Amino acid sequence: MALQASPFPNGCVAGAHAVGWALILPCFWFLDRLIAVCKSTTLERTQRQEQECYLHPLKVFFGSIAFFVLFLLTTPLAFLGFLLWAPLQACRRPFYYHRERPASLEMETHRGFELTGKASFGFASANLCLLPDSLARFNNLGDSQRRAALIGERIVQGVCRPHIRIFIDSPSSCGTLSPSNSMLPTSSSTYGATDRQAPTPGHESHRSAPRALLSQGLREQDDVPWEVSSLFPANVDILCLEEVFDKRAAQKLTNVLKPVFGHILYDVGLYACQPPCGCNSFKFFNSGLFVASRFPVLEAEYHCFPNSRGEDALAAKGLLCTKLLIGHNQKQKKVVGFFNCTHLHAPEGEGKIRCDQLNMVTKWIGDFQAVHKRQEEEVAFDVLCGDFNFDNCSPDDTLEQNHSLFTEYRDPCRAGPRKEKPWVIGTLLKQPTLYDESVNTPEGLQRALEREDLRRQYICPPVPAAGLPLVYPENGQPWIGRRIDYLLYRESSVSTRTEIEEVTFITHLAGLTDHIPVGLRLNITMDSGSNE
Repeated sequence: MALQASPFPNGCVAGAHAVGWALILPCFWFLDRLIAVCKSTTLERTQRQEQECYLHPLKVFFGSIAFFVLFLLTTPLAFLGFLLWAPLQACRRPFYYHRERPASLEMETHRGFELTGKASFGFASANLCLLPDSLARFNNLGDSQRRAALIGERIVQGVCRPHIRIFIDSPSSCGTLSPSNSMLPTSSSTYGATDRQAPTPGHESHRSAPRALLSQGLREQDDVPWEVSSLFPANVDILCLEEVFDKRAAQKLTNVLKPVFGHILYDVGLYACQPPCGCNSFKFFNSGLFVASRFPVLEAEYHCFPNSRGEDALAAKGLLCTKLLIGHNQKQKKVVGFFNCTHLHAPEGEGKIRCDQLNMVTKWIGDFQAVHKRQEEEVAFDVLCGDFNFDNCSPDDTLEQNHSLFTEYRDPCRAGPRKEKPWVIGTLLKQPTLYDESVNTPEGLQRALEREDLRRQYICPPVPAAGLPLVYPENGQPWIGRRIDYLLYRESSVSTRTEIEEVTFITHLAGLTDHIPVGLRLNITMDSGSNE
């Protein structure tokens, strides 16, 4: 049975919640604009210098006064709305579930198992920093609503391409090429940074001078095919997004993505004061998690981390576990998949908190699967992804790097604790350089990531241990930088043989977020015993 769409038990409660939020929203919006008008991104400062705009100080002065007055005037209404809104959170289920009705049921399931016992599944994960506009500006990112719409359009543009590999018969060939880098067009426009318009979803234009084919596409090293792609991978089946905190941005993303991903979980998390009602229990923001799937969601369960501290305690960060209906195998047994996503504690130097959260993640996933795994079902995949907020190269993250989670789930990019595979690329960008001309387009960022000297310039370096100098990289090792966005998979809990088809570092969201999205495609083969 599919999940209920509304997080509220009935329409009366949902209506009361809507009224409460409508009373709060004007005050919240005016406060957001009050802060935003005083905080500019580097892109906006550059544009003002180019336009010789001398009116900005007046805009800040009078805008601050106007928004502050409006904030004060709407505060009494917001207080009344809060008195109505806050108690209703106790009966709110921690997510919305949007289901787009398909033209046929076959569109929602994967028929490869039924015919051959084999299938391929694509996953992608991206941190979007879709906070309220004023807070996003502290990460050098503004205009969250416009960014949300553009991000959705770019994702659709990428994932709706045909999944084609081009084989080159040449002694110097890398093997296979991805059309995302060679034959298909890419968008050269950047959020607010160029006057050229991005192609709309489904529309393609021809690149005037594609780069040398043999330097492009999939490269294979350590038995893992990988690439840096200027487009989202084609035919992504399940998409996990982090930091989609803003409700309006989440709705914009849902509207753009729903024709492609018919099953979407958004506004995931808790609000207001939650048991046991401690000093860190009041949540102003949800978890920021957002999951879009081509497959129906059979079960979903959310857990909030109870040990958050500081500014992280204002958001309901946690773990979302889902069970998806994939299809049927050759014996007509139901095939399902488990997809889990999380966003861990952010501040540096607090690895103990993150380790405790990883312990919770491991336990909660185990509990969820123990309850919802059925003996008569076959499990195709068990994936864990998200923004872990630690990397595999920083001395400051030693505790997390040695966590037992990595003995259960396989990280395709990891050779061991404190040792990345040589082809890996960091996923956390330096915020002050997001709009540099060299990296403010998908193609420009792609070129920069492929060069080690430029990666040093645009990717965040490792974090040293307290009081100790940083020596990085070690002699003979490549400069990788901080990779804090993960896509992991587990083989011990599934009924299939799993092989990695490709790992992708995605530059399609250049200028729209301070993270590099990552992709993973797995080839799945049912064990012979399952099909006989």
